[in-house]
Amino acid sequence: MRKQAAAEVDEAPSEELVIEALLAEEGVRVSSAEEIEGLSSRGYGVSEDGELTLTLYEALYLIGREIIEVKDEKTGEKRGFQEVLKHFQSSDENAWVKYLIYRDLRSRGYVVREGFGLGIDFRVYKRGEYGEEPAKYMIFGIQEGQPVTLTTLARAQMYVQSLKKKLVLAVVNRRGEVVYYSLSQLTLK
Repeated sequence: MRKQAAAEVDEAPSEELVIEALLAEEGVRVSSAEEIEGLSSRGYGVSEDGELTLTLYEALYLIGREIIEVKDEKTGEKRGFQEVLKHFQSSDENAWVKYLIYRDLRSRGYVVREGFGLGIDFRVYKRGEYGEEPAKYMIFGIQEGQPVTLTTLARAQMYVQSLKKKLVLAVVNRRGEVVYYSLSQLTLK
C-alpha cells in the first residue's frame, strides 16, 4: 500500500479513518487535536479554543471527498452532503455558487481561504505557497445571469489593487462549470 503525500489527500479519499466533525449553527467543528493540525496545515478552517471551525464550502468539499463525516451537534445523527448544504443555504443564498468555485479551485491544487469583504469571496494561494507567501489572487464569484454593477466591480478592483493582488472574476454557468476572468484597471490617456 503506497503512502499518500499531504497534497494528494485533497485529490483522493484518505485511506485512514474518516474525521468526525459536528454541525453547529456557526459552522462545522473538528475537535480532535491531531485532525485539527492535519487539516489546518493544508489550509482548512480557523483554529480557536482547541477546535477547528470549517466554513460551509470547506465542510462540503471535505464531505464530498469523504475526508470528514458530519454529525448534528444536538442529536448526534449523521448529516449528509445535501443536509449540510440546506443548513448553510438557510443563512447564505449563494452557498451553492461559493461551493462550486471553492471545489473547482481546490481540485486545481490551490489553497483557498475566505475573502476580505467587498464582494471578495476567496483568497487563493498557489501550490506550496500557503503559509509561506501571501495570497496573490482574490476571487469575486457570481452566478451566470446575476447582475453586477460596474461600480461594484470597480470598487472591488481598486480594493484588490491597493492590496497589490490580482482580481479574478469567477462565473458559475448554468451547468455548474466555473469560468475565470482576470480583471484589471483600464486607464485611458
